[in-house]
Amino acid sequence: MAGNSQRRGAMRKTGTKKGMVVGSGGQRRKALKGKGPTPKAEDRPAHPASRKAAAARKAAEKSGAVRRGGTGRPGAAETVAGRNAVVEALRAEVPVKALYVAERIDSDDRVREVLKLAAERGLPLLESPRSELDRLTGGAVHQGLALTLPPYDYADPADLVTAAFDAGEVPLVVALDGVTDPRNLGAVVRSAAAFGAHGVVVPERRSAGMTAGAWKTSAGAAARLPVAKATNLARALRAYQEAGLFVVGLDGSGDTDIAAARALDQPLCLVVGSEGTGMSRIVTETCDLVVRIPIVSGVESLNAGVAAGVALYEVTRARSVGEAR
Repeated sequence: MAGNSQRRGAMRKTGTKKGMVVGSGGQRRKALKGKGPTPKAEDRPAHPASRKAAAARKAAEKSGAVRRGGTGRPGAAETVAGRNAVVEALRAEVPVKALYVAERIDSDDRVREVLKLAAERGLPLLESPRSELDRLTGGAVHQGLALTLPPYDYADPADLVTAAFDAGEVPLVVALDGVTDPRNLGAVVRSAAAFGAHGVVVPERRSAGMTAGAWKTSAGAAARLPVAKATNLARALRAYQEAGLFVVGLDGSGDTDIAAARALDQPLCLVVGSEGTGMSRIVTETCDLVVRIPIVSGVESLNAGVAAGVALYEVTRARSVGEAR
């Protein structure tokens, strides 16, 4: 039968030892290769997030500084790169692990000052190939100079109050909620030290950490005043309340002017929110009192550093009046 033999021949041509492959039989599906997971927005060239990330990288290169572990997380290292950035960090006495200098670097006034300051502080100096500096700084414009900084050693929130009571002093702690600019954190640390606070508390998430930028803005106060990190800020505030502290939040929507608040001479935790959104709802609800700084209507708000300085001045003034009585 010619027809049957032709069919058998066709079947032999399309068959295998494991059976027939007429039709796809799942073979096409097995042959299809996926393209992998969808790339992140910043990894897609045409996406706005990608352009924004590229602009941020360009700005970092222009400033000559790159920071790793910029949130100040425990265990996170940080690198400062570029001649101006390195000079400023050393002038501000930012803690440093080591100074990296490129081989055969072109010397100028900044390089000479960096070497002089490093020698005065007895810093380890490592001469490295430029390729090593490129790797260390993540490709930033380092200009032959880079610093590595040790991770900041955060205190425990409870330690701040314990130290105050042990010293026989009325506790004064500043807590920051949602402040993400390291310069604002540094300014708050500077004001807190100036007005006799016992420390600053920052939350573990969505908050600035003690980076080189924060350290420089503190103008050396970070070397004297401890900064603590709270896993949960609302819980830390409740622990302060249990320890006898009055928790006062600072917000433009507060019902009482800070100068009229009666609790400022008591053991106190002053909570300062971010300039844009203020304190979070749960932190606001945890506060015993929410006060405001009176400002003219044309100004929406003060940044955290300025607001903390004004509020701490009022606390100091209230305590001075109480002592005079």
